Amino acid sequence: MTDLAAVKAALRTQSVETPSWAYGNSGTRFKVFARPGVPRSPREKLDDAAQVHEFTGAAPTVALHIPWDRVDDYASLAAYAQERGLRLGTINSNTFQDDDYRLGSVCHPDPAVRRKAVGHLLECVDIMDATGSRDLKLWFADGTNYPGQDDIRTRQDRLAEALSEVCARLGDGQRMLLEYKLFEPSFYTTDVPDWGTAYAHCLRLGEKAQVVVDTGHHAPGTNIEFIVATLLREGKLGGFDFNSRFYADDDLMAGAADPFQLFRIMFEVVGGGGFGPGVAFMLDQCHNIEAKIPAIIRSVMNVQEATAKALLVDRDALAAAQRSGDVLDANAVLMDAYNTDVRPLLAEVREELGLDPDPVAAYRRSGWATKIAEERTGGRQSGWGA
Repeated sequence: MTDLAAVKAALRTQSVETPSWAYGNSGTRFKVFARPGVPRSPREKLDDAAQVHEFTGAAPTVALHIPWDRVDDYASLAAYAQERGLRLGTINSNTFQDDDYRLGSVCHPDPAVRRKAVGHLLECVDIMDATGSRDLKLWFADGTNYPGQDDIRTRQDRLAEALSEVCARLGDGQRMLLEYKLFEPSFYTTDVPDWGTAYAHCLRLGEKAQVVVDTGHHAPGTNIEFIVATLLREGKLGGFDFNSRFYADDDLMAGAADPFQLFRIMFEVVGGGGFGPGVAFMLDQCHNIEAKIPAIIRSVMNVQEATAKALLVDRDALAAAQRSGDVLDANAVLMDAYNTDVRPLLAEVREELGLDPDPVAAYRRSGWATKIAEERTGGRQSGWGA
């Protein structure tokens, strides 16, 4: 039998970082649908993030994206977050939107473009110093569209040189999280296409470099939990970008497309010692047609539910079935945990924390959506166009 008190205690320690960009207008390459009340500044994004944390009790940090969240005074922004019960979390770089990056950024054939890209990454480390952030997350859109466009091995050399320079700039307690993506926007080669490439670079860079797993960045049928287990075994799993996908990098709400996969991932995280401060649980979502704040609340809840089920697995019974080679019993132990309705358990945890047992309903009753729709008129909404 699983110790429910221990499960509840573990759930009370869980935190999920929300992304600032998920509070703004976003969508697909075809259309971005604007909504009333969308934040117009990084501070208004933090105001919305505070609502998510207030009702879930599990989202105390907010990831920033530079330059989308650029401000004149980052220490002041960090203080503003603290006043709202939040902390500034991961700093995300952007080396994919400038025209100079058409052929890549840190892997670009032009040394001047590479210097510009590295300069931006070093700027992000400066921002980490000002905000007290631990993690710098790097995702590169670098790659090629046609055979012969550029030399594959040389591009890897350029990438390694850039990563080494940025890693050397990191201070004590700071980390670099390298994200990989199968494809897009490049279609022939991607310079960091898979966990193996990211792992190889991070291994050379040492302890300050870790791999981040975006659950939407894999080919169909990829066993993501195997990747998670392997990176945990090697001490190189730095964090997650949780979202859901049906086709490619859809960036839907976490657990929406395949909740069983999210459970399997969390099962490996719990079993591999990754349920702690060393592995960052982050959301990376692009809300196109749904309201932002309740969708983010739902994602946090979905991660909590998958975690609760993973914690409920009877590890002793599972190990016994595995030792005896009883395939069906071993699978049944996992399925028993997955099929458990953990919503009442999580409701108890929230009530013990002084929270409403139903975060989405509590948010809707709060009137925040109406308040921001009425107050946030004029100015320019945050987001990106298409």
